[in-house]
Amino acid sequence: MVALAEGIRLTGAALGAVGGALVALEFFQLPSYVSYEEEWDSYDVDIAPKEVTEHTNLGRVGGLLVSLGFTLLFFGELL
Repeated sequence: MVALAEGIRLTGAALGAVGGALVALEFFQLPSYVSYEEEWDSYDVDIAPKEVTEHTNLGRVGGLLVSLGFTLLFFGELL
């Protein structure tokens, strides 16, 4: 029983670490409403509310993995 609980806690920690890395990668992505003009060496911001995407699937999956990791850590502590 102790080995099962430890395995669940380690799995939760691993999933949380992978999810955290995915969320961190989400922060380094260029938003859809910002474009870089190489010719002028400047950024251009064009905001049209219907076209803006705040988050990508990468960040959503990362958030789900972090929450699943915390859930497994909690469940492993209860065992």
